[in-house]
Amino acid sequence: MANKIAAGEVVERPASVVKELVENAIDAGASRIAVNVVQGGRKLVAVQDDGCGMCRDDALLSLERQATSKIHDVDDIERIDTLGFRGEAIPSIASVSRFTITTRRRESDEGVLLQVNAGTIAEIRAAGCPPGTLVEVRDLFCNVPARRKFLRSFATEEAHVKQVFTVHALAHPSTAFSLTVDGRELYRLAPAATAADRVRDMFGPEFMEALTPLAPSKDADVSVSGYIERPNLSSPTRREQYIFVNGRPATSSSIAYAMREAYPRRQGDSRPAAIMFIELPPSQVDVNVHPTKREVRFRDNTAVKRAIAAAIERAIFQPQQQRAPTPAPEVPLNPTETKAVPRAETAQTDYDASRAPRIVEAAPQPAAAPVAEPVAEPASAPVETELPLAAADGGKPKPWAWFRFLATTASGYLLIETDSGVVTINPHAARERIAFEKLQTTNVSQSLLIPETVHLAPHDFARISASLGSIESMGFKLEPFGRDTFKVDAIPAIVEGLSSAGILATIARDLADGQGRRGSARWREELVARSVAKSFAGMSLALTEEGAVKLVEELASCRMPYVCPRGKPVMIFTSTRELNRKFACDRP
Repeated sequence: MANKIAAGEVVERPASVVKELVENAIDAGASRIAVNVVQGGRKLVAVQDDGCGMCRDDALLSLERQATSKIHDVDDIERIDTLGFRGEAIPSIASVSRFTITTRRRESDEGVLLQVNAGTIAEIRAAGCPPGTLVEVRDLFCNVPARRKFLRSFATEEAHVKQVFTVHALAHPSTAFSLTVDGRELYRLAPAATAADRVRDMFGPEFMEALTPLAPSKDADVSVSGYIERPNLSSPTRREQYIFVNGRPATSSSIAYAMREAYPRRQGDSRPAAIMFIELPPSQVDVNVHPTKREVRFRDNTAVKRAIAAAIERAIFQPQQQRAPTPAPEVPLNPTETKAVPRAETAQTDYDASRAPRIVEAAPQPAAAPVAEPVAEPASAPVETELPLAAADGGKPKPWAWFRFLATTASGYLLIETDSGVVTINPHAARERIAFEKLQTTNVSQSLLIPETVHLAPHDFARISASLGSIESMGFKLEPFGRDTFKVDAIPAIVEGLSSAGILATIARDLADGQGRRGSARWREELVARSVAKSFAGMSLALTEEGAVKLVEELASCRMPYVCPRGKPVMIFTSTRELNRKFACDRP
């Protein structure tokens, strides 16, 4: 019973088994680790390594609760430098599965095989096997049907397994890893000389090009290294943050706060892709906070924050030769006129410590509201000609009877005068609304002359696969193309010129956030349309006077021009009456 209770904390799903067994293999000094799963891990999870192995007595002892060879005295709890240390994983897993362990020490002539059925030892015998350990877990939760019932589909559980495999392969680039799923080998990673080589092997060169190395930073005994997304490039396909503390995949509120404060804020999704390695003395970090060791706690939070901030600031604001910015071309929403936005066109300036983000020891504050990016000011005087707007099809009333464009503010907002007051418009939110409604009414598909390949994170690939019908109804044409990769043959005409990889990653994240909120039969189609429309919010666009007028006209034709698909305001209206009142004017 105690083992079943422990299993409820340690073993949540097949991916939890993979995590515990891979960590044991790493602690055993393995140079090669092979993971094999069948039916998302429900039928089989097998992990084989070439580590130190165990003798017969140690193999039997490993089945006892809280029996571990990694803690020798009570003081070791204060300086844990191994991934596993509680001694709960093996007995917990063996209590809810058909469990087999085959192991041999290198200096022994023979190994030992132990079979356990739902916590009861069924067989112990000598076995011929290579040095190291092979653990096979079959029929997980075979004696706990309530837990088995709550497992997700094979594809979802497989995605969780891939995620666990990914983080451990990234954390230990010098170790060879392989992953086989349902008889198909998805990964075979040779030992890598550097972390960059392992990142490139797993995610491809395009993802690596979107990252910049973190300048190695050390504050007190805390050192930070790795890679972070360059803010001046278009978004990479993946947006995950892989954080490692002393080689352990983990995070904490201090790390999240430091990254949020140090990384430049930007329009749209401000979460940057990052692969960060934090090293500090084991005595300075508590890894025993969470049952699955997902979170850690630092003795000196301030030192960790300062080290992370310094590494990010030096990577992003490092001195570079100043160059004049190249104006980004206007990208109209008319599918036939849409053009691609060149990458890396934002000017770089020399590092100035006085304007760099600073980390202060204070409670995290709510993120500031997104600020619209600067838009090119009009070259001529404001348009004075009144532009009447006809009623929409079906007699739908317009938000104003007429308007005239006044100006573009330095912060990028549009100012227009209407028949009843002054309106301030956020052009990014306006583009989102226009794109959202066009996607729902005119799903025109644009075939690509050269198909694109998009590599996604395992979870994202599974979510896109599960919603493929809804996504293709928006005008996409996708086809699975190898490991966590889609071949994109067509896209909605309205998004021509935008990154297919970025759009699909955004859709996947929104699908994850939208689970459980299925208010209508078309919730998935609406969610996908919102995700695609969101891609317009982060675009750096320069609006000409003519383009601004056209944008306002298109906005006025929308069914709901006042808010973007995410519920944020598109415009702020100040009536003439309100202006008169505030200026204490006697005019009506």
